[in-house]
Amino acid sequence: MSIKKAQEVIRLEAESVKALENRIGENFQKAIDIIYNCKGKIIVAGVGKSGIIGKKISATLSSTGTPSVFLNPSDSIHGDLGIVSSEDVVICLSKSGESDEFRTFISVIKRMKIPIISMVGKLDSFLAGSSDVVIDVSVKEEACPLDLAPTSSTTATLAMGDAIAVALLDKRNFTKEDFAFLHPGGDIGKRFFLKVKDIMYTGDYIPKVGEDAPFKEVVMEMNSKRFGGTCVLNSDGTLSGIITDGDLKRTLEKNVDLYSLKASDMMARNPKIVKQEDLAVFALNKMKQFDIMQVPVVDEKMVPVGMIHLHDVLKTGLT
Repeated sequence: MSIKKAQEVIRLEAESVKALENRIGENFQKAIDIIYNCKGKIIVAGVGKSGIIGKKISATLSSTGTPSVFLNPSDSIHGDLGIVSSEDVVICLSKSGESDEFRTFISVIKRMKIPIISMVGKLDSFLAGSSDVVIDVSVKEEACPLDLAPTSSTTATLAMGDAIAVALLDKRNFTKEDFAFLHPGGDIGKRFFLKVKDIMYTGDYIPKVGEDAPFKEVVMEMNSKRFGGTCVLNSDGTLSGIITDGDLKRTLEKNVDLYSLKASDMMARNPKIVKQEDLAVFALNKMKQFDIMQVPVVDEKMVPVGMIHLHDVLKTGLT
């Protein structure tokens, strides 16, 4: 019985959301135009379960390029109205459109001559009649068997809020880079903003030897810096090559008199490199492409200024 009831809930809520598609029309476009041309911020207001949905809609708007805050109408009449300015737009959410908390709130908003967009379940309600634009989010029935607990109605309101946010995103030509700028701590933000210079090792941590460095010095440098490799420098300090653990192993297989070898005899010439201003994800992709664990970071003159290791890049969460 519980499985059937759960399946019915999903069906009813899905039908409620599907019904919204045919309501995207002139009023929806008016709402988008008003929000798009808003010179201030979007105030999303709601009480109870509608308030919870309002917080999510407000957060989605803000994260996709439309500055927004949530305001509880009950709190607004006790001082929180101070957050509202004359250049704002208000979006009110309510199933009944008759909540007492909205009446004083709406009267103040109207005195401020601020546009009111309502997302309501009853088109003949006080809230709908007080709004400049009304978006119908009514549902045939709640998924709650008592037809009391907001279920289908809150799902429909949330979906309409997402439709508004995405329509605005499209109208603003909002890009992945824009999204990353507003989410610098997330995975997307890291891909677009984390640079090689933010994670590279510098100074004395950079493993490096001269071309004439003997075998023993090369091994000691690699062991002490723990990168599994070392840069090999020309006499002028520019990068000549790189020696990795793999290069050492191949050298051991081919040579008996190891102590007569110099760094230049073991190094791989024309190593893969990155620059300080390169994105970390670019370095990661290069290491994956060429199956390497470490990459020297060089300046414009090919002088090593840093070193990055695959493990350190992966620790940032990039994949």
